[in-house]
Amino acid sequence: MEILSLQNPRVKEWAGLLEKKNRDKQGKYLIEGLHLVQEALQAQADVECVCYDTLGGIPAELQTAASAGLDVDWIGVSAAVIAKCSDTKSPQPVFAVVRKDRGTIAPLLDLERSLVVVLDGVQDPGNVGTIIRSADAVGADGVIVGAGCADIYGPKVLRATMGSLFHLPVVHGDLAEVLPLAKQRGIRLAGTSLQAAANCFAYDFTQPVWLLFGSEGSGLSPEVRTLMDDGLLIPMRGQAESLNVAMAASVLLYEAMRQRHYR
Repeated sequence: MEILSLQNPRVKEWAGLLEKKNRDKQGKYLIEGLHLVQEALQAQADVECVCYDTLGGIPAELQTAASAGLDVDWIGVSAAVIAKCSDTKSPQPVFAVVRKDRGTIAPLLDLERSLVVVLDGVQDPGNVGTIIRSADAVGADGVIVGAGCADIYGPKVLRATMGSLFHLPVVHGDLAEVLPLAKQRGIRLAGTSLQAAANCFAYDFTQPVWLLFGSEGSGLSPEVRTLMDDGLLIPMRGQAESLNVAMAASVLLYEAMRQRHYR
């Protein structure tokens, strides 16, 4: 199948997915570039179609997937169509449309000794994507995204995850409802705090713990802060005033991995 015209209804639908309101309405999102498309296909994400530059054909790295009989449309498109469906100045010659995962938080609540990241108003797409990538890297059980966060299906977040969105559960949740349920199950809620008494390297990350991270400017919201059980301090020996939220998350996640798997 080929679609070369910018006036094609499917092209207009795909280009609309660059806006959050249309992603929410359609329940779909765009991924751009060979790496993300490969990751989505390998993870058996719900891919609707893969679009490639008709002049270059299906990339060699995707030939096996294209001939595997998957329920995916493979569509050759013009360079103009690719440009219209990209938010970058130099688009890669392949993109895909993926249906959103309708996963829920319930499985995360039932895990033993769970390690989960909870985002509360983290607005920078790069930070959200990097935290998801770090959570994937250490083998965390999932990421819960609360209100006020950057859209996990936005192009900048997706690029920053480098495909990690497809490797672990990343779900939206009402933190005011979810966090009390976690506490009822004996899960500790821990987050960074400048007033904390606990050094993060002395904290017991082998217990069930959910790590809370707030907005870049004001930290955790008052509602979430009141639910937090343990405040953690990341020691710093240099003169930096603080770490950004993605770096702080990575420090705590790697300390959790060290305690759980490398002691």
